[in-house]
Amino acid sequence: MSFVDTLRQWDEAITCADRQDLSGALRILMSIQEANSKICFDIGCLHLLNGDLDAAEKAFDCSIRKDEHLAVAFFQRGITFYRKKKYEESLADFHRAFRALRGNQLIDYKPLGLRYILYACEVLHNVALVEAQLGNWEKAQENLVKALDCKTESKLSVIDRALQSTLKQKLFQLVAFPSTSLFRPNKHYVAELEKKDYLGKAKVVASVVPQDDFSGFAPLQPQVEDGPASPRQPEVLRALEGEPHTVLFEFCPETSDELAVVPGNIVFVLQKGADNWAYVVFNERRGLVPYNYLERLEISLATQQTRINQPDRGEPPSREPPTRPARIQGLTPGDGGGDARRMESADASCIVKVHFTFNFAVCIARGSPYGALLGRISKKLNIPAAAVTLSSEAGGRHLGHSNMDDLWRRTEAGRLKVWCRTGEVGGGTPEESAEREKQTDEVQEEVRLVARHPYCSSNPEDLNFEQGETITLLSRGETPPTRAEICQNFHQQILLVPVNQDWLEGCCHGNSGIFPASFVEEVPSNGL
Repeated sequence: MSFVDTLRQWDEAITCADRQDLSGALRILMSIQEANSKICFDIGCLHLLNGDLDAAEKAFDCSIRKDEHLAVAFFQRGITFYRKKKYEESLADFHRAFRALRGNQLIDYKPLGLRYILYACEVLHNVALVEAQLGNWEKAQENLVKALDCKTESKLSVIDRALQSTLKQKLFQLVAFPSTSLFRPNKHYVAELEKKDYLGKAKVVASVVPQDDFSGFAPLQPQVEDGPASPRQPEVLRALEGEPHTVLFEFCPETSDELAVVPGNIVFVLQKGADNWAYVVFNERRGLVPYNYLERLEISLATQQTRINQPDRGEPPSREPPTRPARIQGLTPGDGGGDARRMESADASCIVKVHFTFNFAVCIARGSPYGALLGRISKKLNIPAAAVTLSSEAGGRHLGHSNMDDLWRRTEAGRLKVWCRTGEVGGGTPEESAEREKQTDEVQEEVRLVARHPYCSSNPEDLNFEQGETITLLSRGETPPTRAEICQNFHQQILLVPVNQDWLEGCCHGNSGIFPASFVEEVPSNGL
Protein backbone atom coordinates (compact mmCIF):
# COMPACT_ATOMS: atom_id res chain seq x y z
CA MET A 1 0.00 0.00 0.00
CA SER A 2 1.37 3.40 -1.00
CA PHE A 3 1.85 6.27 1.41
CA VAL A 4 -1.00 8.20 -0.24
CA ASP A 5 -3.43 5.28 0.20
CA THR A 6 -2.38 4.87 3.84
CA LEU A 7 -2.86 8.58 4.46
CA ARG A 8 -6.29 8.59 2.81
CA GLN A 9 -7.55 5.59 4.84
CA TRP A 10 -6.10 6.98 8.08
CA ASP A 11 -7.90 10.29 7.54
CA GLU A 12 -11.13 8.46 6.69
CA ALA A 13 -10.89 6.45 9.93
CA ILE A 14 -10.38 9.59 12.03
CA THR A 15 -13.44 11.13 10.35
CA CYS A 16 -15.48 8.09 11.37
CA ALA A 17 -14.19 8.35 14.95
CA ASP A 18 -15.19 12.03 15.07
CA ARG A 19 -18.72 10.93 14.09
CA GLN A 20 -18.67 8.40 16.98
CA ASP A 21 -18.57 5.53 14.46
CA LEU A 22 -15.88 3.67 16.41
CA SER A 23 -16.49 0.27 14.81
CA GLY A 24 -16.12 1.78 11.32
CA ALA A 25 -12.93 3.62 12.34
CA LEU A 26 -11.46 0.41 13.80
CA ARG A 27 -12.34 -1.59 10.68
CA ILE A 28 -10.61 0.94 8.40
CA LEU A 29 -7.49 1.19 10.55
CA MET A 30 -7.09 -2.59 10.80
CA SER A 31 -7.29 -2.87 6.99
CA ILE A 32 -4.18 -0.68 6.60
CA GLN A 33 -1.14 -2.74 5.65
CA GLU A 34 2.21 -1.89 7.25
CA ALA A 35 0.62 0.49 9.76
CA ASN A 36 3.01 2.85 11.56
CA SER A 37 3.33 3.20 15.35
CA LYS A 38 0.74 5.99 15.54
CA ILE A 39 -1.90 3.97 13.68
CA CYS A 40 -1.22 0.95 15.93
CA PHE A 41 -1.65 3.26 18.94
CA ASP A 42 -5.03 4.42 17.60
CA ILE A 43 -6.11 0.79 17.14
CA GLY A 44 -5.18 0.03 20.75
CA CYS A 45 -7.18 3.03 22.02
CA LEU A 46 -10.28 1.93 20.08
CA HIS A 47 -9.95 -1.61 21.47
CA LEU A 48 -9.78 -0.13 24.98
CA LEU A 49 -13.02 1.76 24.34
CA ASN A 50 -14.64 -1.52 23.28
CA GLY A 51 -13.32 -3.27 26.43
CA ASP A 52 -11.17 -5.74 24.45
CA LEU A 53 -8.08 -5.64 26.69
CA ASP A 54 -6.20 -8.48 24.97
CA ALA A 55 -6.52 -6.87 21.54
CA ALA A 56 -5.52 -3.50 23.00
CA GLU A 57 -2.40 -5.05 24.57
CA LYS A 58 -1.34 -6.54 21.21
CA ALA A 59 -1.89 -3.21 19.42
CA PHE A 60 0.22 -1.30 21.95
CA ASP A 61 2.91 -4.03 21.67
CA CYS A 62 3.03 -3.36 17.91
CA SER A 63 3.18 0.42 18.46
CA ILE A 64 6.13 0.09 20.88
CA ARG A 65 8.01 -2.29 18.54
CA LYS A 66 7.80 0.33 15.79
CA ASP A 67 8.77 3.25 18.08
CA GLU A 68 10.61 2.38 21.30
CA HIS A 69 10.61 6.04 22.43
CA LEU A 70 6.83 6.61 22.33
CA ALA A 71 6.25 7.27 26.05
CA VAL A 72 2.47 7.56 25.70
CA ALA A 73 2.32 4.01 24.28
CA PHE A 74 4.07 2.65 27.39
CA PHE A 75 1.64 4.70 29.49
CA GLN A 76 -1.40 3.26 27.68
CA ARG A 77 -0.11 -0.31 27.86
CA GLY A 78 0.53 0.16 31.59
CA ILE A 79 -3.13 1.21 32.00
CA THR A 80 -4.21 -1.88 30.02
CA PHE A 81 -2.14 -4.17 32.28
CA TYR A 82 -3.59 -2.44 35.37
CA ARG A 83 -7.14 -3.12 34.21
CA LYS A 84 -6.15 -6.75 33.60
CA LYS A 85 -4.79 -6.78 37.19
CA LYS A 86 -1.28 -7.58 35.95
CA TYR A 87 0.28 -5.17 38.42
CA GLU A 88 3.93 -6.20 37.93
CA GLU A 89 3.72 -5.64 34.15
CA SER A 90 1.81 -2.40 34.70
CA LEU A 91 4.49 -1.09 37.09
CA ALA A 92 7.25 -1.89 34.60
CA ASP A 93 5.47 -0.01 31.78
CA PHE A 94 4.85 3.09 33.91
CA HIS A 95 8.56 3.13 34.80
CA ARG A 96 9.42 2.86 31.07
CA ALA A 97 7.07 5.76 30.31
CA PHE A 98 8.78 7.89 32.98
CA ARG A 99 12.25 7.09 31.56
CA ALA A 100 11.03 7.96 28.06
CA LEU A 101 10.26 11.48 29.35
CA ARG A 102 14.08 11.92 29.64
CA GLY A 103 13.85 14.21 32.66
CA ASN A 104 11.22 16.52 31.12
CA GLN A 105 8.17 17.55 33.15
CA LEU A 106 5.85 16.86 30.22
CA ILE A 107 5.60 15.87 26.55
CA ASP A 108 3.11 17.72 24.36
CA TYR A 109 2.08 15.40 21.50
CA LYS A 110 0.11 18.04 19.62
CA PRO A 111 2.90 18.62 17.02
CA LEU A 112 2.73 14.86 16.30
CA GLY A 113 -1.02 14.93 15.76
CA LEU A 114 -2.26 13.85 19.23
CA ARG A 115 -4.11 16.40 21.35
CA TYR A 116 -2.71 15.20 24.65
CA ILE A 117 -0.01 16.22 27.15
CA LEU A 118 1.70 13.46 29.14
CA TYR A 119 2.80 14.82 32.53
CA ALA A 120 5.60 13.24 34.55
CA CYS A 121 3.64 13.79 37.78
CA GLU A 122 0.73 11.74 36.39
CA VAL A 123 3.04 8.87 35.47
CA LEU A 124 4.50 8.88 39.00
CA HIS A 125 0.94 9.07 40.37
CA ASN A 126 0.10 5.79 38.61
CA VAL A 127 3.41 4.24 39.72
CA ALA A 128 2.42 5.01 43.32
CA LEU A 129 -1.03 3.47 42.79
CA VAL A 130 0.43 0.18 41.50
CA GLU A 131 2.89 0.11 44.42
CA ALA A 132 -0.09 0.55 46.75
CA GLN A 133 -1.90 -2.32 45.01
CA LEU A 134 1.18 -4.48 45.68
CA GLY A 135 1.16 -3.43 49.34
CA ASN A 136 4.29 -1.27 49.11
CA TRP A 137 2.83 1.80 50.86
CA GLU A 138 6.20 3.39 51.65
CA LYS A 139 7.25 3.24 47.98
CA ALA A 140 3.86 4.67 47.04
CA GLN A 141 4.47 7.67 49.34
CA GLU A 142 8.00 8.14 47.96
CA ASN A 143 6.72 8.28 44.37
CA LEU A 144 3.98 10.76 45.30
CA VAL A 145 6.51 13.01 47.06
CA LYS A 146 8.64 12.78 43.92
CA ALA A 147 5.56 13.71 41.87
CA LEU A 148 5.19 16.89 43.94
CA ASP A 149 8.60 18.05 42.67
CA CYS A 150 7.41 17.93 39.05
CA LYS A 151 3.74 18.82 39.50
CA THR A 152 1.73 21.52 37.74
CA GLU A 153 -0.89 23.74 39.34
CA SER A 154 -3.77 21.90 37.67
CA LYS A 155 -2.49 18.55 38.97
CA LEU A 156 -1.69 19.73 42.51
CA SER A 157 -4.88 18.68 44.31
CA VAL A 158 -4.97 15.25 42.64
CA ILE A 159 -1.51 14.38 43.94
CA ASP A 160 -2.26 15.86 47.37
CA ARG A 161 -5.40 13.74 47.71
CA ALA A 162 -3.47 10.65 46.65
CA LEU A 163 -0.78 11.37 49.25
CA GLN A 164 -3.42 11.74 51.95
CA SER A 165 -4.90 8.38 50.92
CA THR A 166 -1.53 6.62 51.20
CA LEU A 167 -1.10 7.99 54.72
CA LYS A 168 -4.35 6.15 55.58
CA GLN A 169 -3.32 3.15 53.42
CA LYS A 170 -6.29 3.62 51.12
CA LEU A 171 -6.26 3.20 47.34
CA PHE A 172 -6.93 6.18 45.10
CA GLN A 173 -8.08 6.81 41.53
CA LEU A 174 -6.02 5.85 38.46
CA VAL A 175 -5.05 8.68 36.07
CA ALA A 176 -6.35 7.34 32.75
CA PHE A 177 -5.64 8.40 29.18
CA PRO A 178 -8.64 9.83 27.26
CA SER A 179 -9.08 6.99 24.76
CA THR A 180 -11.16 9.21 22.47
CA SER A 181 -7.94 11.13 21.66
CA LEU A 182 -6.26 9.62 18.60
CA PHE A 183 -3.21 10.39 16.50
CA ARG A 184 -4.28 12.29 13.37
CA PRO A 185 -2.45 12.44 10.03
CA ASN A 186 -0.63 15.64 9.11
CA LYS A 187 -3.28 18.11 7.95
CA HIS A 188 -0.95 19.54 5.30
CA TYR A 189 -0.47 16.09 3.77
CA VAL A 190 -4.21 15.49 3.86
CA ALA A 191 -4.85 18.79 2.09
CA GLU A 192 -2.54 17.71 -0.74
CA LEU A 193 -4.74 14.65 -1.40
CA GLU A 194 -7.35 16.86 -3.09
CA LYS A 195 -6.80 17.76 -6.72
CA LYS A 196 -6.31 21.47 -7.32
CA ASP A 197 -6.84 23.53 -10.45
CA TYR A 198 -4.11 26.16 -10.23
CA LEU A 199 -5.09 27.83 -13.56
CA GLY A 200 -8.78 28.19 -12.85
CA LYS A 201 -11.39 29.17 -15.43
CA ALA A 202 -10.98 32.01 -17.91
CA LYS A 203 -12.89 35.19 -17.18
CA VAL A 204 -13.59 38.25 -19.31
CA VAL A 205 -12.44 41.39 -17.50
CA ALA A 206 -13.46 44.85 -18.75
CA SER A 207 -11.23 47.85 -18.06
CA VAL A 208 -12.63 50.76 -16.11
CA VAL A 209 -10.15 53.19 -17.67
CA PRO A 210 -11.96 55.46 -20.15
CA GLN A 211 -10.87 55.10 -23.80
CA ASP A 212 -8.49 52.28 -22.90
CA ASP A 213 -7.19 51.07 -26.29
CA PHE A 214 -3.96 49.45 -25.01
CA SER A 215 -3.26 46.02 -26.48
CA GLY A 216 -0.76 43.53 -25.15
CA PHE A 217 0.39 42.71 -21.63
CA ALA A 218 -0.42 45.38 -19.09
CA PRO A 219 -0.84 45.52 -15.32
CA LEU A 220 -4.24 44.44 -14.07
CA GLN A 221 -6.54 47.46 -13.83
CA PRO A 222 -8.64 47.95 -10.67
CA GLN A 223 -12.20 46.67 -11.01
CA VAL A 224 -13.62 48.52 -7.98
CA GLU A 225 -13.29 52.14 -7.00
CA ASP A 226 -13.08 51.56 -3.23
CA GLY A 227 -9.99 49.40 -2.72
CA PRO A 228 -8.59 48.29 0.63
CA ALA A 229 -7.66 51.19 2.91
CA SER A 230 -4.42 49.52 4.04
CA PRO A 231 -2.14 46.84 2.62
CA ARG A 232 -2.57 43.24 3.69
CA GLN A 233 -1.12 42.49 7.11
CA PRO A 234 2.24 40.74 6.71
CA GLU A 235 2.47 37.10 7.77
CA VAL A 236 5.29 37.85 10.25
CA LEU A 237 3.02 40.24 12.18
CA ARG A 238 0.00 37.94 12.12
CA ALA A 239 2.22 35.22 13.62
CA LEU A 240 2.68 37.23 16.83
CA GLU A 241 0.78 35.69 19.72
CA GLY A 242 -1.73 38.05 21.29
CA GLU A 243 -2.49 41.75 20.77
CA PRO A 244 0.34 44.22 21.59
CA HIS A 245 -0.31 46.73 24.38
CA THR A 246 1.89 49.20 26.27
CA VAL A 247 1.85 49.49 30.05
CA LEU A 248 0.82 52.93 31.36
CA PHE A 249 1.14 52.39 35.12
CA GLU A 250 3.25 50.29 37.43
CA PHE A 251 1.41 47.20 38.69
CA CYS A 252 2.48 45.16 41.75
CA PRO A 253 0.81 41.72 41.92
CA GLU A 254 -1.03 40.59 45.03
CA THR A 255 -1.56 36.93 44.04
CA SER A 256 0.67 34.31 42.42
CA ASP A 257 -1.23 34.38 39.10
CA GLU A 258 -0.72 38.14 38.59
CA LEU A 259 2.26 39.64 36.71
CA ALA A 260 4.48 42.56 37.71
CA VAL A 261 4.93 45.23 35.00
CA VAL A 262 6.22 48.81 34.88
CA PRO A 263 5.36 51.74 32.59
CA GLY A 264 6.82 51.37 29.11
CA ASN A 265 6.71 47.56 29.00
CA ILE A 266 5.12 46.07 25.88
CA VAL A 267 2.90 43.08 26.68
CA PHE A 268 0.78 40.86 24.43
CA VAL A 269 -2.82 40.34 25.57
CA LEU A 270 -3.90 36.74 25.05
CA GLN A 271 -7.35 37.08 26.60
CA LYS A 272 -9.47 39.79 28.20
CA GLY A 273 -11.97 38.77 30.88
CA ALA A 274 -15.34 40.27 31.71
CA ASP A 275 -13.91 41.48 35.02
CA ASN A 276 -11.58 43.95 33.19
CA TRP A 277 -8.48 41.79 33.80
CA ALA A 278 -6.22 40.77 30.92
CA TYR A 279 -4.18 37.58 30.61
CA VAL A 280 -0.85 38.71 29.06
CA VAL A 281 2.62 37.43 28.20
CA PHE A 282 5.71 39.51 28.99
CA ASN A 283 9.37 38.50 29.07
CA GLU A 284 8.45 34.81 28.63
CA ARG A 285 6.16 34.92 31.69
CA ARG A 286 2.38 34.91 31.72
CA GLY A 287 -0.08 36.32 34.20
CA LEU A 288 -2.98 38.69 34.88
CA VAL A 289 -2.78 42.50 34.62
CA PRO A 290 -5.64 45.06 34.93
CA TYR A 291 -6.72 45.99 31.43
CA ASN A 292 -7.21 49.65 32.39
CA TYR A 293 -3.43 49.77 33.04
CA LEU A 294 -2.79 49.05 29.33
CA GLU A 295 -3.17 50.84 26.01
CA ARG A 296 -3.32 49.07 22.67
CA LEU A 297 -0.54 49.51 20.12
CA GLU A 298 -0.83 49.38 16.35
CA ILE A 299 1.98 47.48 14.62
CA SER A 300 2.73 48.02 10.94
CA LEU A 301 5.55 47.13 8.56
CA ALA A 302 7.60 49.98 7.11
CA THR A 303 9.73 49.68 3.95
CA GLN A 304 12.80 48.21 5.64
CA GLN A 305 11.91 47.89 9.30
CA THR A 306 9.05 47.11 11.67
CA ARG A 307 7.85 50.00 13.77
CA ILE A 308 5.19 50.46 16.45
CA ASN A 309 2.69 53.25 15.77
CA GLN A 310 1.46 54.79 18.98
CA PRO A 311 -1.36 57.34 19.03
CA ASP A 312 -0.49 60.86 20.03
CA ARG A 313 -1.29 60.92 23.72
CA GLY A 314 -0.39 64.55 24.31
CA GLU A 315 0.46 65.02 27.97
CA PRO A 316 2.05 62.05 29.76
CA PRO A 317 -0.39 59.98 31.84
CA SER A 318 -0.88 60.66 35.51
CA ARG A 319 1.37 58.69 37.87
CA GLU A 320 -1.71 57.73 39.88
CA PRO A 321 -2.91 54.39 38.51
CA PRO A 322 -6.63 53.71 38.02
CA THR A 323 -8.66 51.71 40.51
CA ARG A 324 -7.70 48.04 40.65
CA PRO A 325 -10.65 46.05 39.19
CA ALA A 326 -12.30 43.31 41.23
CA ARG A 327 -11.22 39.75 40.46
CA ILE A 328 -13.58 36.91 39.67
CA GLN A 329 -12.25 34.35 42.16
CA GLY A 330 -11.04 31.04 40.80
CA LEU A 331 -10.96 32.00 37.10
CA THR A 332 -7.82 31.73 35.00
CA PRO A 333 -7.33 31.40 31.22
CA GLY A 334 -7.38 27.85 29.87
CA ASP A 335 -4.53 26.00 28.18
CA GLY A 336 -5.92 26.78 24.75
CA GLY A 337 -5.96 30.54 25.43
CA GLY A 338 -9.75 30.65 24.87
CA ASP A 339 -12.29 29.82 27.54
CA ALA A 340 -11.77 30.38 31.25
CA ARG A 341 -11.66 27.43 33.56
CA ARG A 342 -11.94 27.01 37.31
CA MET A 343 -8.73 25.92 38.97
CA GLU A 344 -8.83 22.97 41.31
CA SER A 345 -8.63 23.70 45.00
CA ALA A 346 -5.14 23.82 46.44
CA ASP A 347 -6.17 23.93 50.10
CA ALA A 348 -4.28 20.69 50.74
CA SER A 349 -0.93 22.32 49.92
CA CYS A 350 1.16 24.51 52.19
CA ILE A 351 4.04 26.91 51.54
CA VAL A 352 6.66 26.45 54.25
CA LYS A 353 9.00 29.40 54.83
CA VAL A 354 12.34 28.11 56.09
CA HIS A 355 14.55 30.37 58.24
CA PHE A 356 18.16 29.46 57.48
CA THR A 357 21.33 31.45 56.77
CA PHE A 358 19.02 32.93 54.15
CA ASN A 359 15.25 32.52 53.95
CA PHE A 360 13.58 30.38 51.27
CA ALA A 361 10.28 28.59 50.71
CA VAL A 362 9.18 25.09 49.71
CA CYS A 363 5.73 23.77 48.79
CA ILE A 364 4.50 20.51 50.35
CA ALA A 365 1.20 18.78 51.00
CA ARG A 366 -0.35 19.74 54.34
CA GLY A 367 -0.14 16.89 56.83
CA SER A 368 2.94 15.34 55.20
CA PRO A 369 5.16 13.24 57.46
CA TYR A 370 8.39 14.57 58.92
CA GLY A 371 10.49 12.63 56.41
CA ALA A 372 8.78 14.28 53.45
CA LEU A 373 9.35 17.80 54.82
CA LEU A 374 12.96 17.00 55.77
CA GLY A 375 13.64 15.50 52.34
CA ARG A 376 12.23 18.53 50.54
CA ILE A 377 14.37 20.99 52.55
CA SER A 378 17.56 18.90 52.32
CA LYS A 379 17.11 18.60 48.55
CA LYS A 380 16.68 22.37 48.28
CA LEU A 381 19.87 22.99 50.27
CA ASN A 382 21.72 20.11 48.52
CA ILE A 383 22.65 18.77 51.97
CA PRO A 384 22.12 15.19 53.26
CA ALA A 385 18.95 14.84 55.32
CA ALA A 386 20.97 13.44 58.24
CA ALA A 387 22.77 16.80 58.54
CA VAL A 388 19.56 18.90 58.71
CA THR A 389 17.78 19.72 61.97
CA LEU A 390 14.34 21.40 61.98
CA SER A 391 12.45 23.17 64.74
CA SER A 392 9.10 24.94 64.93
CA GLU A 393 10.59 28.01 66.70
CA ALA A 394 13.93 29.78 66.76
CA GLY A 395 16.05 27.85 69.24
CA GLY A 396 13.12 25.55 70.06
CA ARG A 397 13.03 21.80 70.41
CA HIS A 398 13.69 19.61 67.39
CA LEU A 399 10.88 18.45 65.16
CA GLY A 400 10.19 14.76 64.72
CA HIS A 401 7.52 12.30 63.73
CA SER A 402 5.74 12.68 67.08
CA ASN A 403 5.14 16.45 67.01
CA MET A 404 4.26 16.99 63.33
CA ASP A 405 0.54 17.25 64.15
CA ASP A 406 1.25 20.25 66.39
CA LEU A 407 3.27 21.83 63.60
CA TRP A 408 0.56 21.48 60.94
CA ARG A 409 -2.00 23.02 63.32
CA ARG A 410 0.03 26.24 63.16
CA THR A 411 -0.70 26.61 59.45
CA GLU A 412 -2.35 29.95 58.66
CA ALA A 413 -3.70 30.78 55.19
CA GLY A 414 -1.72 27.92 53.67
CA ARG A 415 1.62 29.14 55.09
CA LEU A 416 3.93 27.90 57.83
CA LYS A 417 7.35 28.77 59.30
CA VAL A 418 10.15 26.45 60.43
CA TRP A 419 13.76 27.02 61.48
CA CYS A 420 16.62 25.01 60.02
CA ARG A 421 20.16 24.23 61.23
CA THR A 422 22.79 22.04 59.60
CA GLY A 423 25.72 19.98 60.86
CA GLU A 424 28.37 17.92 59.05
CA VAL A 425 27.69 14.19 58.64
CA GLY A 426 30.28 11.85 60.12
CA GLY A 427 31.50 13.81 63.14
CA GLY A 428 31.99 17.31 64.44
CA THR A 429 29.67 19.60 66.35
CA PRO A 430 27.21 21.96 64.63
CA GLU A 431 29.39 24.91 65.78
CA GLU A 432 32.44 23.39 64.03
CA SER A 433 30.41 22.80 60.86
CA ALA A 434 29.15 26.39 60.92
CA GLU A 435 32.72 27.64 61.30
CA ARG A 436 33.83 25.55 58.30
CA GLU A 437 30.93 26.85 56.23
CA LYS A 438 31.84 30.42 57.21
CA GLN A 439 35.45 29.89 56.15
CA THR A 440 34.32 28.41 52.84
CA ASP A 441 32.02 31.34 52.16
CA GLU A 442 34.83 33.81 52.86
CA VAL A 443 36.97 32.18 50.17
CA GLN A 444 34.26 32.60 47.53
CA GLU A 445 34.10 36.04 46.00
CA GLU A 446 30.73 37.74 46.49
CA VAL A 447 29.09 39.52 43.57
CA ARG A 448 27.13 42.61 44.60
CA LEU A 449 24.27 44.14 42.61
CA VAL A 450 22.48 47.44 43.01
CA ALA A 451 18.78 47.88 42.16
CA ARG A 452 18.12 50.28 39.27
CA HIS A 453 14.34 49.97 39.70
CA PRO A 454 12.10 48.79 42.57
CA TYR A 455 10.72 45.26 42.22
CA CYS A 456 7.54 44.17 44.02
CA SER A 457 5.90 40.74 43.71
CA SER A 458 3.67 38.59 45.92
CA ASN A 459 5.11 35.33 44.58
CA PRO A 460 6.91 33.44 47.37
CA GLU A 461 9.84 32.67 45.07
CA ASP A 462 10.50 36.32 44.15
CA LEU A 463 12.79 38.78 45.97
CA ASN A 464 11.38 42.25 46.64
CA PHE A 465 13.62 45.32 46.91
CA GLU A 466 13.61 49.08 46.52
CA GLN A 467 15.62 51.22 44.12
CA GLY A 468 19.22 51.70 45.25
CA GLU A 469 19.34 48.68 47.59
CA THR A 470 22.31 46.28 47.44
CA ILE A 471 21.72 42.62 46.59
CA THR A 472 24.13 39.69 46.96
CA LEU A 473 24.07 37.42 43.89
CA LEU A 474 23.49 33.71 44.67
CA SER A 475 23.18 32.20 41.17
CA ARG A 476 22.64 33.08 37.54
CA GLY A 477 20.23 31.54 35.05
CA GLU A 478 21.47 29.05 32.49
CA THR A 479 20.84 28.91 28.74
CA PRO A 480 17.39 30.01 27.56
CA PRO A 481 14.75 27.25 27.79
CA THR A 482 12.87 25.75 24.88
CA ARG A 483 9.28 26.75 24.11
CA ALA A 484 8.02 23.56 25.78
CA GLU A 485 10.08 24.33 28.90
CA ILE A 486 8.68 27.87 29.01
CA CYS A 487 5.12 26.52 29.06
CA GLN A 488 6.12 23.90 31.59
CA ASN A 489 7.76 26.43 33.93
CA PHE A 490 4.67 28.63 33.74
CA HIS A 491 2.36 25.83 34.95
CA GLN A 492 4.82 24.41 37.44
CA GLN A 493 5.34 26.12 40.81
CA ILE A 494 9.09 26.83 40.94
CA LEU A 495 10.54 28.12 44.23
CA LEU A 496 13.79 30.08 44.26
CA VAL A 497 15.07 28.73 40.92
CA PRO A 498 15.97 31.20 38.13
CA VAL A 499 13.76 30.73 35.08
CA ASN A 500 16.44 31.56 32.51
CA GLN A 501 19.37 33.89 31.87
CA ASP A 502 17.05 36.92 32.18
CA TRP A 503 16.45 36.09 35.85
CA LEU A 504 18.86 36.00 38.79
CA GLU A 505 18.73 34.62 42.33
CA GLY A 506 19.94 36.84 45.13
CA CYS A 507 19.76 37.76 48.81
CA CYS A 508 18.74 41.09 50.37
CA HIS A 509 18.00 41.92 54.03
CA GLY A 510 18.08 38.23 54.95
CA ASN A 511 15.55 37.26 52.27
CA SER A 512 16.36 35.43 49.05
CA GLY A 513 14.52 34.88 45.77
CA ILE A 514 14.54 35.46 42.03
CA PHE A 515 14.20 38.79 40.23
CA PRO A 516 14.61 40.20 36.68
CA ALA A 517 18.23 40.77 35.71
CA SER A 518 17.25 44.00 33.90
CA PHE A 519 16.24 45.57 37.24
CA VAL A 520 19.79 45.52 38.65
CA GLU A 521 23.36 46.23 37.62
CA GLU A 522 26.59 44.73 38.88
CA VAL A 523 28.81 46.82 41.14
CA PRO A 524 32.62 46.52 40.80
CA SER A 525 34.42 44.97 43.77
CA ASN A 526 35.86 48.37 44.71
CA GLY A 527 32.53 50.16 44.27
CA LEU A 528 31.18 49.41 47.76
